[in-house]
Amino acid sequence: MARTEPKKDVVIVGLGWTGSIMGIEMAKQGLEVLALERGADRYTVPDFRYPDVIDELKYGVRFGFMQKPRNSTVTIRRTLQETALPYRQLGSFLPGDGVGGAGIHWNGHNWRAMENEFILRSYVEDNFGADIIPEDMTIQDWGVTYAELEPHFDRFEYMLGLSGQAGNVNGQIIEGGNPFEAPRSRDFPLPPLKQTYDATLFADAARAMGYHPFPRPAANASGVWTNEYGMQLGPCNYCGFCERYGCLNYSKASPQTCILDALRRMPNFSYRTNSEVLRVDLAEDRQTATGVTYWDEEAQEEVFQPADIVMLCAYSLHNVHLMLLSGIGEPYNPATGEGVTGKNYAYQMNGGTTLFFKDKLFNPFIGAGANGMSMDDFAINQIDFAAEGFIGGSYITAGVTNGQPIRGIGLPSGTASWGEEWKTAITEWYGHSMSIGSHGSNMAYRDCYLDLDPTYTDRHGRPLMRMTFNWKPNDIRMTQFMRSKIEPIAESMNPDTWQSSYKGEGAQYDVRPYQTTHNVGGAIMGDDPNTSVVNRYLQAWGQHNLFSLGAAAFPQNIQYNPTGVVGALAYWAADAITRDYLPNPRPLV
Repeated sequence: MARTEPKKDVVIVGLGWTGSIMGIEMAKQGLEVLALERGADRYTVPDFRYPDVIDELKYGVRFGFMQKPRNSTVTIRRTLQETALPYRQLGSFLPGDGVGGAGIHWNGHNWRAMENEFILRSYVEDNFGADIIPEDMTIQDWGVTYAELEPHFDRFEYMLGLSGQAGNVNGQIIEGGNPFEAPRSRDFPLPPLKQTYDATLFADAARAMGYHPFPRPAANASGVWTNEYGMQLGPCNYCGFCERYGCLNYSKASPQTCILDALRRMPNFSYRTNSEVLRVDLAEDRQTATGVTYWDEEAQEEVFQPADIVMLCAYSLHNVHLMLLSGIGEPYNPATGEGVTGKNYAYQMNGGTTLFFKDKLFNPFIGAGANGMSMDDFAINQIDFAAEGFIGGSYITAGVTNGQPIRGIGLPSGTASWGEEWKTAITEWYGHSMSIGSHGSNMAYRDCYLDLDPTYTDRHGRPLMRMTFNWKPNDIRMTQFMRSKIEPIAESMNPDTWQSSYKGEGAQYDVRPYQTTHNVGGAIMGDDPNTSVVNRYLQAWGQHNLFSLGAAAFPQNIQYNPTGVVGALAYWAADAITRDYLPNPRPLV
């Protein structure tokens, strides 16, 4: 029999970016808010203090801030005919662990999606015709537009203290920014980061070819910043320990540096760590959520936490898993195309070219997580899909983010991986290489989805979630198109040698190498309960007091890193809940 705790107004599952935003916004309304976090508590000090946190072996290689597969994982297969097997060793993606979640260990790449990405299916049909959409592609509109989200993008960026250069302010194109971006209402909070040598070389080469490079939007502060919650950030010192690490310098935007210390001071907010939510509990008529049941690790018992409002703010995969376990929405069936929960899982399509120069020294130990110059000349709104034979787009970018000695050294292909030859190559090439990368969209497909595994269970006896995913010809054509644009830029820079790595025809999804932690879809948003799990305000169609935040809401993946959209959607939902739902709880339309 589960222990029952006193009822709260709001219970939040997960205390990363979305959990922190919803926590502080709901607490500001005077509600009693409780957040439940499966992992440990984390503070900048002592958890991210120097020099402890720049232990590359502990955090960069052994994933000290990531969830351990023995405690939480999925099974994975590439086709409906394969038998899924557990993801036993972290590789392809790295969900964060503890308070702050993946917001602790991200690099700080923070983008706005293009206007047409929010209305992708309509954009394709209106401009190129529905017949160019492959039969198995299940892309759809989001149910919300860029114009509606723009104020919330703006608010999220100013909360982060984002560094960058605007390219389009209220329709006016600004020199030095991204001329292809959607219009923003004002400039970035902070000026762009100072660029490293490789980024400058790339930008000069791209500009000479008629392209439009601009500084990458960075949640690494270029100067002093105080946000709306009174949280202060200091300028980045380019230590090179962003990705996979907590920030030792209060410079990288994270829940810790931007929200949590303000939230912890609010008397009507509380949180419990080492508390893994097992399911969302529903009323007998299944029309509302009554709370959640979680596992108290310290007490070694189940606990029922009743609440008037339930907010799923865990990592995207965990939100979908909880919905499937709790019977929220009809599970998606790829054979019939019916059902919604688990539908449209998508990932990210990346590739890159590495350049080696004997006469150039890049000092890679000087780096910031989102340092770099980018270009959007082949973005999703710049490509003729019908002519090129694919739907999608990519930004192209270069910039040193780290020169860590274990995993941050590029070597020419064919170099031995150990021994005297490897040591000689390290001596010759460390600091003499740079990369130009493509970071592209990934469309949704009928047979790429999430469901409950019929064989494997977790430590609580619950079915693991099964991921069915593979690369498709459309997205491979897109990344090969980007290769055809990047390699001429690389050649124009006259390296001594260069090499490329892009997925080619017949490529199969491989979980072993790291790619991105940009897992999206499965609890997708929309304006039709027959094709989406949550409505345009991230409210479950079947339970009006249940909200699901995060990248699980994406109907397909955008060409950018997802955090900027995740943050904007969180503020969009918080605004709708505060303005329309709390005065009169009901389904929002």
